[in-house]
Amino acid sequence: MVNGNDQLLTQARQVIAAVTDPEMPTLSIVDLGIVRSIEEEDGAILVTITPTYSGCPAMHLIEREICESLRAAGIDQVKVTKVLAPPWTTEWITETGKAKLREAGISPPGAVLEHIPAVFELPDRLVQCPLCGSDQAKLVSEFGSTACKSMYSCGTCLSTFEHMKSI
Repeated sequence: MVNGNDQLLTQARQVIAAVTDPEMPTLSIVDLGIVRSIEEEDGAILVTITPTYSGCPAMHLIEREICESLRAAGIDQVKVTKVLAPPWTTEWITETGKAKLREAGISPPGAVLEHIPAVFELPDRLVQCPLCGSDQAKLVSEFGSTACKSMYSCGTCLSTFEHMKSI
């Protein structure tokens, strides 16, 4: 038998899974991997989140969206806590999230590099075009529409696309 607290927690998880990232609205904050935990304590929902980087300007909006979404679903007791350690990594993006990035024309991040490149050394990257799947992509700019993305050009289909950097 499911008790009221289990139902509340299940409802809260469903609501939070529908909150999208304001910088990449094709991804939910759960798929992006910034939701660390969702817990229930004495009828209150406690949500722990980690920003993609410590100065992320979207965190206030994400926190507000979590609270407003839960309250709209009838969950009035909500507390959101931000934690910085351990730091967020692109490895926390779910497989569903990576698929959604590809569907949006953004190349998802690959594995995090094992070593930190020396100054002026560009890391070896295998970036696949999200449109045709080719691995003949060339870096156009280290900077894309957000700090976490870079721009690439596909040598096969000649499309330009963003790639989410591995962190």
